[in-house]
Amino acid sequence: MARLRGTGDRREHVDEPRQGGGAPKGTVTQRAIERIKAMIGEGLLEPGQRLPTERDLAVQLGISRSSMREAIRALTVLGVLEARHGSGIYVTQLQAGGLLETFGVVADLSRGPRLVELLEVRRILESTATALAAARITPGQLAVVEGHLAAMNATDDPEEILAHDLAFHREIARAAGNETMAAILEGLSSRTLRARVWRGYREEGAFDRTRREHTAIHRALAARDPEAARAAAAAHVGEVEEWLRAQVGS
Repeated sequence: MARLRGTGDRREHVDEPRQGGGAPKGTVTQRAIERIKAMIGEGLLEPGQRLPTERDLAVQLGISRSSMREAIRALTVLGVLEARHGSGIYVTQLQAGGLLETFGVVADLSRGPRLVELLEVRRILESTATALAAARITPGQLAVVEGHLAAMNATDDPEEILAHDLAFHREIARAAGNETMAAILEGLSSRTLRARVWRGYREEGAFDRTRREHTAIHRALAARDPEAARAAAAAHVGEVEEWLRAQVGS
């Protein structure tokens, strides 16, 4: 059941816990967040458009300004809205990269079996993206991939290898031509996780194996062979997944 709380010249519904310990349907702020998202999804608010003032939007949705302020703050953190000093609150351009940045936080903070699950997701998406890239990659993009491969092969420094490994896969994801997939993969390809993998590879003397795996991916891309590219990428990420599974004992 909800009670009414005075908010100046209007009243606002505030959820109370249900009897028996059940959770309420959602706070006023959460419902405001969902309503603003719905307005964007329905085209009532377009990317780049300025929102009504906090006061007007609060009146429109029938909630207090404090709850509206919290909703706007939460959507700003998520990259849906942005505050422009002296100008107001705007809907962002809703680029996938900005909206999916939280994937990186999840990858950095996850441990144990949950981290293995993320690698399973990455294996599926990475193999698909690499297959798409084999069909779509431009000569310029292929040259960039080849450059990062050559740099990885030319050093034993883990930090340099890590940097070129990230760039190698990032360029392939871009070449796939799917911005949303590339953004998800960017988040799943946590630098922290990759650093752990490369340190482990160095301790196990596995650099040569992973270099061969990267070479196989590049060879499939150069041959414009989507199925070979898919298999090479799946095998590469699968090796990382199995290594991590052994580390966490799952």
